[in-house]
Amino acid sequence: MNRLRSFVHMLREEFAGYSLATFQRDLLAAITVAAVALPLALAFGIASGSTPAAGLVTAIIAGIVIGGLSGASFQISGPTGAMSAVLIVVANQFGSEALLLLGFIAGVIILLVGLLKLGRTVLLIPRPVITGFTSGIAIIIFVGQLGNFLGARVAPAEPGILRIFGVNEESTVLKLLGYLRLDYAVNWQTILTGGIVLALIFMLPPSVSKRVPGSLLGIIAATALNLILGWQQPTIGEIPRTILLEQRLRLDSLSLDKVLDLAVPALSVAALGAIESLLCGAVGSKATGKKIDGDQELIAQGLGNIVLPFFGGVPATAAIARTSVAINSGGQTRLVSVLHGLILLLCALFLAPVLSHVPLAALAGVLMATSIRMNEWEEIRWMFRHRFKSAIALFFITMFATALLDLTQAIIIGVAISALVYIYQSSNVSVSRKPVDVQLLRAQGHQIESAHPDIEVVYITGPLFFAAVQAFRREFGEHQCARVLILSMRGVPLIDVSGLELLEEILEAQRQCGGELMLCALQPAVRHMLDRSGLTQEIGVHNIFWAADAAILEANRRLHEQEQNGVLVAQSVLKPA
Repeated sequence: MNRLRSFVHMLREEFAGYSLATFQRDLLAAITVAAVALPLALAFGIASGSTPAAGLVTAIIAGIVIGGLSGASFQISGPTGAMSAVLIVVANQFGSEALLLLGFIAGVIILLVGLLKLGRTVLLIPRPVITGFTSGIAIIIFVGQLGNFLGARVAPAEPGILRIFGVNEESTVLKLLGYLRLDYAVNWQTILTGGIVLALIFMLPPSVSKRVPGSLLGIIAATALNLILGWQQPTIGEIPRTILLEQRLRLDSLSLDKVLDLAVPALSVAALGAIESLLCGAVGSKATGKKIDGDQELIAQGLGNIVLPFFGGVPATAAIARTSVAINSGGQTRLVSVLHGLILLLCALFLAPVLSHVPLAALAGVLMATSIRMNEWEEIRWMFRHRFKSAIALFFITMFATALLDLTQAIIIGVAISALVYIYQSSNVSVSRKPVDVQLLRAQGHQIESAHPDIEVVYITGPLFFAAVQAFRREFGEHQCARVLILSMRGVPLIDVSGLELLEEILEAQRQCGGELMLCALQPAVRHMLDRSGLTQEIGVHNIFWAADAAILEANRRLHEQEQNGVLVAQSVLKPA
């Protein structure tokens, strides 16, 4: 109920003061977005291993359902290049019908993530991994369209020794090596058709492309040329004039065995869908200044992907390019998404006979251009410009793993390596011994004549966890007994069991030589671990201080008091009876 109330409140704020003028801006933005989305929907339908009609249905339903329930007013969802790269692998392995059940399972997973408010955990994947993953997907899309572009079907190279790493003939790298053999005949008609589309996308003046997308103009020009010259090349073929496709998910086709077979790929699709949607929301929020409700967005994505298979659509997610077009075209509310879906519906109902003549090579040109543009070039340049070696390594490893292996393995490898890099970088701990600065203590207002020479203060900076223990031992050196050893731990953000055992060793060493151990400036997380382990009691609450100066003053007082008491005892012993 709280989620529903929050969503209703969001809608009231979004449509407060809505007018005819606002609707006109939304409608114009929707027309522009639909012009961009139409060729992409057809292309991504094919790139996903399904049909152009499936891509079109996906854009229509996603625009209406996901856009209407979205966690932001600016999100545009539909089939995307990144998602199609995941889906084509599943389609090749299990068949195109498996995409329907796959989308349903992924939708349920995304919905649960949104309902359980786990959206933030999705974004824990490091940025270099996401960038490398995106570039790897771009390679998959580009190589996957070489056949349609060149008008040739080429057998992939043999995996050879790479089989031991799980590489098979479906690997994109092996497919690329197959094309690089150059032992096949090409079709110059398909190359020219795709080349026209690529040229219009990349060479069209911005003043024109802002009004009419180069991809749409390219497809129109290539299709017209193909019809006029009577070229014989593969086309999209018949598109049903309906949004309820013949190949769609039916409840009687569900089985536990199929669900189990698709469980792992569904996790990949769900993770990718959630990541893309939230990243798109972050980009849109930055551009508009409007916040996105991440959990509501995931709920919308989940519900949309649950509904889509029953119409014959493939899994969808938020699309950064189409969202940016909507924002730049002056879109104000979520009606832009809904209206763009309705416009695409009209195209499916009335333009299907025309769309059926679009050459596959023209769509290959659209997808190749998309694969080039989808790389996060700014992020890549930034990493290389600043020479972040670990980030660059993560980028390349994830990119090649994505192209060589399957996408699930690529994400796991990228996250695992980034975790190891983080642990290594976090294991640096510094230990410095500094003499007591009496002048500084006086400047702080403390009354102290001199510091006792048997006080040793050690300042620790860095986390005390399993990976940092050896570094600490190396920095700390051989333990030299001091009557009072003060460990200043303001720079220690966390401590684990290994760190606690290290403190116990130091405490025991101090006790064996008759000294005391004091701790100061503990962070709340560190103090909590000390309390849980019982170390607080072992060290003594009276030996834990909020700051180093407080610990130094108390140690100084105790040592002088002990010496003074020792003198008094000696005098009483020497005194004659």
